[in-house]
Amino acid sequence: MKSDVIKKGANRAPQRSLLKATGLTDEEIERPLIGIVTSQNDIIPGHINLDKIVEGVKRGILMSGGTPLVFPSIGVCDGIAMGHEGMKYSLVTRELIADSTECMVKAHAFDALVFIPNCDKIVPGMVMAALRLNIPSIVISGGPMLAGKFNDKQISLSTMFEAVGSYENRSISEKNLKKLEEKACPTCGSCSGMFTANSMNCLCEVLGIALPGNGTIPAVFSERVRLAKKAGMQVMELLKNDIKPRDIVNENSIKNALTVDMALGCSTNSVLHLTAISNEAKVEMNLDIINEISSKTPNLCKLSPASDTAIEELYAAGGVAAVMSELSKKNLLNLDCITVTGKTQKVNISEIHAKNNDVIKSIESPYSHTGGIAILRGNLAKDGAVVKRSAVVPEMLKHQGPARVFNCEEDAIESIFNNKINPGDVIVIRYEGPKGGPGMREMLSSTAAVAGMGLDKSVALITDGRFSGATRGAAIGHVSPEAANGGVIALVEDGDIISIDINNAKLELNVSEEILKERQSNLKLLEPKVKEGYLARYAKLVTSASEGAILK
Repeated sequence: MKSDVIKKGANRAPQRSLLKATGLTDEEIERPLIGIVTSQNDIIPGHINLDKIVEGVKRGILMSGGTPLVFPSIGVCDGIAMGHEGMKYSLVTRELIADSTECMVKAHAFDALVFIPNCDKIVPGMVMAALRLNIPSIVISGGPMLAGKFNDKQISLSTMFEAVGSYENRSISEKNLKKLEEKACPTCGSCSGMFTANSMNCLCEVLGIALPGNGTIPAVFSERVRLAKKAGMQVMELLKNDIKPRDIVNENSIKNALTVDMALGCSTNSVLHLTAISNEAKVEMNLDIINEISSKTPNLCKLSPASDTAIEELYAAGGVAAVMSELSKKNLLNLDCITVTGKTQKVNISEIHAKNNDVIKSIESPYSHTGGIAILRGNLAKDGAVVKRSAVVPEMLKHQGPARVFNCEEDAIESIFNNKINPGDVIVIRYEGPKGGPGMREMLSSTAAVAGMGLDKSVALITDGRFSGATRGAAIGHVSPEAANGGVIALVEDGDIISIDINNAKLELNVSEEILKERQSNLKLLEPKVKEGYLARYAKLVTSASEGAILK
């Protein structure tokens, strides 16, 4: 066992004395030492229940002969951080989580790991750590929030962000805004739509690093605690059989994840995170594979924000396994991939079928015959840009309009709320990428403002930043190269015509090459927005969004 290095032999008596100082007995020290990484805290609704998940995991480990040892991870709530400086600190925590977990595990020689995340960057950060460390590991999330209810309609966090625009537009009163505020987020758990947190928790099942049910069993269900106990027991089986994360997460399982991503209509952030996860799995991933997979993968689900359907309804309809079962009818998945169950995906889904074809469409009659996400390319995004096609209204799949250019999100929001954006405009928000932001903050406040002001069917938004999974509309993010690296998005001027053709994967700035070369020669990049602290160091090391915004 790896932990023998800190507990075996006379020369390890000092280390054993320190372990005993924590209250461990000789019997506990002799057993496998299982690290439990938890992001439990008191400020994120998706994390306040993780103490219960931890206790379930500990019981499972103890039942199976291991010694559970808990240590913490940080976490940022994207919703709370949204729309102010705090959002710069969301994506950057992904690397901090992976790095700090590596430090803890290497320093203390754990034999195996259980990762307990919930919410946006914490899930991929922990998966990246699992792959980097490559010792037997399993992920068990805290589960999704139940949907809110208002006037017999399901609502969620995205409802609240859009309600701000509706209030500014005087479409709703302050009294109703307050009522919505009270009802939108009724329980603990990751926000109730197919936003980034639930996207990644669902995709962990498909990658095979989490047990079936991880993505959809609601946070408040006792079944979630039972799943935690099973995860604790199962990590001991992984240790016994020496099944490691890189045995599970490989080229085939990553392609499976991209396929289910398209069928579910996951957050555009999943592209960023799967690219980073691929890097840790030592698998090369080119963004063009996404359009290749999307072209043959039907979109089977329209979950919030693309509709009012919540994650709890996907759970009731059979969950991720039911979606995989439907996709398997046309051999769109590699079902021979091993998973943390110790069995293949084929075995895992063998008796699962969709229970509600209003939530999970039949593969014979999908919402569309192509997937929920598209990669766009053109002179404005030579290295690619990402859009959640399934959340774009039909009339905006093809659009052409004049650019309205902003060098930060705050200026764009001010113009939207002051009625300075006209139908047909293409809002361009730049210097918000991984390097330029720095931190590539999400633009939910901007996209929600557009929707709340009633412009989502006539206005597009393009950025080198990114969007929340709660975003809907013609919102195109991850434009690469970013403005801070001298990308073409830095050359756009007010009034330039931008052409968007999502079905044909095109994003073009209708300006001649001669004029662009002239603008490039006169370009003066903006000064870094942050010049000290972690963000300044991050900006110097971070790569393009097209590479997953990893650090090099």
